[in-house]
Amino acid sequence: MISFKKAKTYIEKFGSPLLLLSKDQVKENYSVLKKCLPSVDLYYAVKSNPNIELLRAVKEVDGFFDLASAGEIKILKELNIPASKCIYTHPIKKREDIKYALDYGVKLFIIDNEYEIPKLIEFKKDLDVLVRISISNPDCPVDLSLKFGAEPKDALDLIKKAHKEGISVKGISFHVGSQNVNAYKYIEALEFCKDIFKLAALEEIYFDTLDIGGGFPVSYTKNIMPIDYSCSIINNYLEKNFQNCRVIAEPGRFISATSMTLIASVVGKSKRKGIYWYYLDDGLYSTFTGKVFDACDYKILTEKSGEPKACVIAGPTCDSFDIIYKNILLPELDIGDILIFPNMGSYTNASATNFNCIEPTKIIVV
Repeated sequence: MISFKKAKTYIEKFGSPLLLLSKDQVKENYSVLKKCLPSVDLYYAVKSNPNIELLRAVKEVDGFFDLASAGEIKILKELNIPASKCIYTHPIKKREDIKYALDYGVKLFIIDNEYEIPKLIEFKKDLDVLVRISISNPDCPVDLSLKFGAEPKDALDLIKKAHKEGISVKGISFHVGSQNVNAYKYIEALEFCKDIFKLAALEEIYFDTLDIGGGFPVSYTKNIMPIDYSCSIINNYLEKNFQNCRVIAEPGRFISATSMTLIASVVGKSKRKGIYWYYLDDGLYSTFTGKVFDACDYKILTEKSGEPKACVIAGPTCDSFDIIYKNILLPELDIGDILIFPNMGSYTNASATNFNCIEPTKIIVV
């Protein structure tokens, strides 16, 4: 955590709002998860935060990378990250994206439907694929199987169709959903995978790779189960059922979320129908996009004391949609006060816009 005294010195030097990136925290998060999943290769999901210094930190711990676009590849090229450390996980791809990834040197791709197969046939000598299955998880803030993944019962047919076309199918992939707090969802998914591995073997199609996706949760405003406990459940199952298989994962949030802290300033204040409104220099169109797209709430820290009163926190744009918090309790604030928001590193600046021609929040390494 950063002190308000230190936060003010950063604002004096760099302006407000400001995102503070700790590369040490990135490395610590990667190391913690690796310790919890010792037999799993961790491919950082670049989409959660593609900041080049954050990616450099992952590189410095010899990490792997999960890519989903040509733009993400371009950033990794700047860092001279070898393609052998990367996989391309977007199930839906343009032909030019496939070629660009192959030219870079990426070999492993993911599909989840038969209509992707024709795109891959011309490149089949140069790539391998995993078939992604759907694991419905409506209790997650973002149920990723709503958009992607073959039904487990349909997976074998898809595998056979790809195999018939000469495409090398190496295994199965799944994602239990973003910010998943139920470790047994992984076991549900792994049960499906085990069955599909066996059914494919009966067709003389043998797998050597399993991708357990991401979804490893972070504590924002509520306590969650310790990550080592959740991972122990996954490890026990993997040890019993996938001993001779390479297992990979795609953590994004767990690596990036706690690596960034936002400092924002109160730039306006009004009283509307008896309620104080505070207008910040950051909002839903910038770093707080996670509230819109990621169903995420963030802890608010203030140095002001006094009786907490119901208030509204709004962003800097002219859009009335740009309201960060309604009916939240805070001591009375004044123009010029600063607020600190920890754990702002995941799905925040990654999806920020420049609506109203307001520049995305500056990021500095601390």
